[in-house]
Amino acid sequence: MIYLDNGATSYPKPDVVGDAVYDYIKNVGSNINRGGYAKAYSAAGVVLETREMISKMMNGYGSRYTIFTPGNTYSLNFLIKGLARKGDKILISGMEHNAVYRPAYQLEQEGLIEVGYMPCNERGELKLEESLAMIDESVRAVVMVHASNVSGTLMPIREVGQRCHEKNVLFFVDAAQTAGNVPIDMKACHIDGLSLPGHKSMLGPQGIGALLLNPAITGELTPIISGGTGSHSDMAEMPEELPDRFESGTMNLPGIFGLHASVGWLAEHQQEVHEHEQKLVKRMLDSIRDVEGIRIAGMPTEEGRVAVVSVDFLNGDNGMIAFQLEQEYGIMTRVGLHCAPLAHKSLGTFPEGTVRFSIGPFNTEEEIDTAIEAIRKYAQESNEYF
Repeated sequence: MIYLDNGATSYPKPDVVGDAVYDYIKNVGSNINRGGYAKAYSAAGVVLETREMISKMMNGYGSRYTIFTPGNTYSLNFLIKGLARKGDKILISGMEHNAVYRPAYQLEQEGLIEVGYMPCNERGELKLEESLAMIDESVRAVVMVHASNVSGTLMPIREVGQRCHEKNVLFFVDAAQTAGNVPIDMKACHIDGLSLPGHKSMLGPQGIGALLLNPAITGELTPIISGGTGSHSDMAEMPEELPDRFESGTMNLPGIFGLHASVGWLAEHQQEVHEHEQKLVKRMLDSIRDVEGIRIAGMPTEEGRVAVVSVDFLNGDNGMIAFQLEQEYGIMTRVGLHCAPLAHKSLGTFPEGTVRFSIGPFNTEEEIDTAIEAIRKYAQESNEYF
């Protein structure tokens, strides 16, 4: 088995992650904010420490403003729908995942907001001058992916954040493909809301994510989920204090314990992981760039991208080739539109999509060489057929 679908979820995880999830289920088991006993207080300590670790990693605003959610899509919905007011205008880029595109589109269809689209070129790069010119006082918020899940192209969040800051526009960043791998500085980039999943480059379990907030905007966000928080139970309204205001219901504590372990592991290995993945993506791109019969979506080299390589087999069926990759080589990829039709339209790979090879920290040079061999074989076979 050669797992090259880390853009969907990282696998395998560091051993400490599974150990931590098991330890919680086997030896802790208690809820937090619902029990007045030692186990509950101990679990609460791990939750608090995990918030602090994530906030430190992203140069955020502290544990109180680090909200746990069921995942990145939920975090983005909390931001977009919790912010929206009648008549607002928001901007998104032409490389967005459906986690941004669909909630924005839904609100526009309901007549609540207006959505503008910042243009991108066929390499997935933001057309910076045009996009910055769109950010003016009429815009309430900009919501933008940090790196494309299709092409891996990195977006200029520092420049966009600076423009938003100058024009008093809120700036939200989707860090699905970068959190845990690419350094992120919320304050330096003027990010008001940062969403991240626990299960991708953060190397934690599925079903847990985080939303990091600038304290200045918390009063502008309306909770889109209401319920028990374990605090202020006498009130009909959601409490004002954070993180309780945005964390109704029982938390995914096994997921948080796993995330606590993965963030601790990354604290020691993050730079090493980044360099390893960039070395492997360079190896792949250098070896397939001139292969006849394929097109690589996005940037031509490892510069300006994360370790995601999407290939369009021009003379073959991408779906069949993805099937053959597993059947003949044991290579697991993702094929299609990757929940990102906007990105594929910008890249020129809509509607056929691509076969995506997404590299993780535990892939090897030998595995990448096998993928290179397979890509060359299927490109050659397709060329001969046609």
